[in-house]
This record gives sequence, C-alpha cells and structure tokens, in this order.
Amino acid sequence: MQNLTFVEKIFRAKCGSIVFKTPDIVLTHDNTASIKITFEKMGGDRVKDPDQLLVVLDHNAPPTNAKLATDYQRVRELVQKQGIKKFYDAGSGICHQIMSYHAKPGMIIVGSDSHTCTAGAFNAMAAGIDRTEAAGLWKRGETWFRVPESIKIILNGKLLQGVYAKDLSLWIIGMIGSAGANYMSIEYHGEGVKSLSISDRMTLANLASEMGAKNAVFPPDKVLEDFYEQKVKGIWADEGAQYFKEYEINLSDLVPLVAAPHHVDNVKSISEVKGVKLNQGLIGTCTNGRLEDLRIASKILDGKQIVSGFQLLVAPASKEIYLDAIKEGIITRLMKAGATILGSSCGPCLGTGQGIPADGFTVISTANRNFLGRMGNKNAQIYLASPAAVACSALTGEITDPRTDASHQIKFPFQKEQSATILIQESDQRKSNGVWDYSDVDHLNTDQMFAGNLTYEVLSSDPDGIRPHLFKGFDDSFADGVEEGDILIAGENFGCGSSREHPAVGLAHAGVRAVIVKSVNRIFYRSAINQGLLLIVNREIVESYHRNDVLVLDFQEGVVQVGEKRFEIPVLPDKLQQIIKCKGLVNWIRTVI
Repeated sequence: MQNLTFVEKIFRAKCGSIVFKTPDIVLTHDNTASIKITFEKMGGDRVKDPDQLLVVLDHNAPPTNAKLATDYQRVRELVQKQGIKKFYDAGSGICHQIMSYHAKPGMIIVGSDSHTCTAGAFNAMAAGIDRTEAAGLWKRGETWFRVPESIKIILNGKLLQGVYAKDLSLWIIGMIGSAGANYMSIEYHGEGVKSLSISDRMTLANLASEMGAKNAVFPPDKVLEDFYEQKVKGIWADEGAQYFKEYEINLSDLVPLVAAPHHVDNVKSISEVKGVKLNQGLIGTCTNGRLEDLRIASKILDGKQIVSGFQLLVAPASKEIYLDAIKEGIITRLMKAGATILGSSCGPCLGTGQGIPADGFTVISTANRNFLGRMGNKNAQIYLASPAAVACSALTGEITDPRTDASHQIKFPFQKEQSATILIQESDQRKSNGVWDYSDVDHLNTDQMFAGNLTYEVLSSDPDGIRPHLFKGFDDSFADGVEEGDILIAGENFGCGSSREHPAVGLAHAGVRAVIVKSVNRIFYRSAINQGLLLIVNREIVESYHRNDVLVLDFQEGVVQVGEKRFEIPVLPDKLQQIIKCKGLVNWIRTVI
C-alpha cells in the first residue's frame, strides 16, 4: 500500500477498515476500581499481560472521602496481585502527564479516559476507550479499531507574543466545531510545527478530544528527538496521502482566545469578552499544568498581587513538575502573589476535589471543558483560556488580554451555533408515546447525563446505583420517568465529553430500547455497543420526528416508522449484533468467547 496517512500506516489498513490490534499500553486511572469488577464479571482472574497496563491514581488524589480511599486501596492490592509494574500512586501526577514517561513513537496506546489522545504529541496512535472495553483488554489483550479518515492541518509561521498553543487549539475547535473531527485522525503538518514544543504539542493533542477526534498526532521530528535526547524512527504519513479535509493556518494571524460558557466551541477573542468580571482562576490540568505553563504564569505574577476577592488555584501536572517548579522558584513566586498550590490531581477540573466554585462564580481556567456543572457547580460559569490569560486576569479580576501590545484586536471569525437547549425545565414534559424528545439538544454531553462529581462515588459497574442519577441537572424527570422499551431522540454530537460509561450503562439497565441521534461522539458509540444499547445515527429520522408522533422500531427488519414515514436502518455486523443480543460486552465475553 502507498500514499497512506499516519493511521493507515500504523494499522496497516485503509480508512474504513476494521482491524484487531494489541495495544502497547492500556491506561486506566481511578476507574481501575470499577474496571476490576467488570473484569471479574467477564470471568477474568489474571490479566493477560501485566506489562501492557499503566495504572495512575489521579482523579481524586488524594481521596476526598472514605469510599474513594477504600477504592484506591483496592487498586493498590490489584496492582500487587497482578504484578503490574507501571503503577503511580496518588500524588505522582495526572495520567496523561505520566504517559509522557512511557509513550514512544509508533506505539498504539488506549486509555479509559477521553484525553488519552494527548500521547499523540509523541508520534503515538493514542485514543480513548471506555471502562468495559478496558476490562476486555485486561482479559484478551486486543481490541478492534475502525481505521479513521484523516484531517490534515498545515501550520505556517509562528505564534506571536502573548499567543499560545491553547489559543491555537481553541482556534481550531471554534473553526471546525466540537464535532468537526468526529471519529477522525488529526495530523499536524507544516513549518509552523517546528516552533511548537512538546508541551505545546501535548496541549494540541489533548484538545483533539474536544473536536470529536479519535486521535491527533505530530511527526517524529527534531523537536521529538530533542525530547528523547536520541534519534527516533517513528511513523509518518506519505506524500500524496488522501485526506478527508485539509486546513491551513497562519500562526501569526492568531490572537488570544477564550471558550465562553457553556461549550468548548463557543470561542471568542479576548477582545470580545474583555472586562467580564471573574471570581476564580485555575492553572493546571492535563491540558496546561506543565512546567512551561507554570513558568509563564509565574513570570506574569512575579512581584505582583492577585486582586482582592479573586481565588487562583494552581495544580502542577505531576510531582516531577512540582519539584522542578520549586527548584526554579516558580512556586514561591506564585504563592507570594496569592495563589493557592494544590496537589497533582484532576479534581478541580472534574469537580471531584478541591476548588469547586461557589454559586454565581465566574471562573477562568486552563482546563479542557467548560460544560455547565463541569467544575462541580452548575450555578457557576467557566471560561477556558491560556495560562497567561488566567494569570493576567487574576491581577485584574476580569478577563484580560495577556499581550503587552494588544493593538491587533479582531472578532473571532468562526461562530458555531450553540445548542438552543441546555436545561429542560420542570414544566417541559419531554416524554410522549414512549419517546424522550431531545431533538433540539445538540452536544448532550456525559456530564449532563451523569454528573462528573458522581463518577467515582457511583461505579460504572453498579447499574442500580447509576439509574437514579440519570440526566439529573439536565432533565430531572428522566430518572423517575424512564421505562423499559422507551426510545430516546437527540441532536448532534450526542455523548460528547468524558469517556465515562455511566450514561450508557444506566440507559441500557433502564431498558431503553434505542437511542436515535443526528450524530454521536465516537467513545459514546463504543460504550453503547459495549452495554448492548442500540444506537442509531440517522439525521432524517430525528428531523422527521415531532413530539407526540408514534415511533415504531423493528430491529430485526431494520426499519424505523415515524408516523407515516418509513426509514430503513443498516443491519449491524454479526459480532456487534451478538454483543447487543447478549446485552453487552461483559456477557458476550463470558458466554461466547
């Protein structure tokens, strides 16, 4: 085969093919406790290859209650019993930063976290999966991949002073939309790539998840060789490879940006929102908690004081970064300016640890998501920005441009229409004739379907525990009103956000017969299959449905009837039909394999 993209080369198959591969690394984190239970339900006792596993305790580190602490201890016991050598206990760092110690060019890496794609900075094929699939990998060692179509992004020029990789990431997300790269592989090309450090590349690869992409990848070039301090071979696309789309960006055209509430593709230039009053800031997370990020912030804050009434939280991405920041005096400068330094943890981003904002707070954060309720309080608003913008804003108490010369001000040129509906009011009854109508809701994310701060309080292996919390905070009537045989209809990019499988587990357990959507997030689609939940992607069905219509689904015949209209749906491949018939991957592996 010739003229191949990166993913076609690494999977040795053309796009659209289904291949089975044994990943080099299988990453899990706090969800290892839940994966262990699912693994045992599959009949698992000994993992197939302990050296394949990388386990990091980071999302609730250190644990915030006795249950989480007990789960952590169970993970430690599992690691010891299974002989897993690549284990990082609480305080070591965030899993995607830890991955930088293990990822190598040309590897295939999967992880039970949507931001596993961060490892693409190291010329690896890295993609998120769900917990059930991770358990299957523990047992079998391999999994299936659909070889995705690829998007080529050509970068020219160099970022100007005060503009950073975070701004470039937000530019791309705002340009193509949060579903603009759904199930695709993103390749970064061009002279501009040479000016991006490994830290910059990790930020860009990390935020591929917020474009819907399966992965993002950078070439095995001199920047990567300097990082490894040796020559690297790696894998890269052929000249003449075929791409689904190509984009060209002049880096010197970019300006500082933010993602405004409540979605990552609601992108605006800082000049458009300059002066918005703020209460809190966060510098850290897997997106921007590296040493370079802390250096930028400390330089801005050095010798100055955070404005009164503003709370700035800083969470280094790993213990090593924390120690290096101490040696360089970065931590001292940040603390003298008034910042509060937290441990290396995902907690503030997810809303499971320290740093939950108060009611009415407006937050500016270097994290990767700003969904309603993302940081643990749906009565707060979150803006996403670069570490420099967060640091400058901490000095003024309002959104502030980090450039010393901010004369070049533009309105962000790409405006993505935001979902008309974010919350379902109590008086708005969405169920009729056994159909839940969310057709007006785009980007219905996993935080809306199951609150992020419950992710580790209720394990994904506990369907009875999940059901009462389904869609709470989005449509409070759903959990009590959903019945076996119901059908759910929704708009674009259904199931975006976190890789948490709780919504798919809960919907399947509640007996939901099918979910019909205009488009779906890649990881959620896999989760639905893994739980035996039939998910139909058909824009025409959704657009034809009107509330109170009678909808009839005949799965065996492959037909959906909406009122007088009849739609044919494709029959699933045999193996996927078997999984659905067995009511999920767990039963399929236990009874068929």
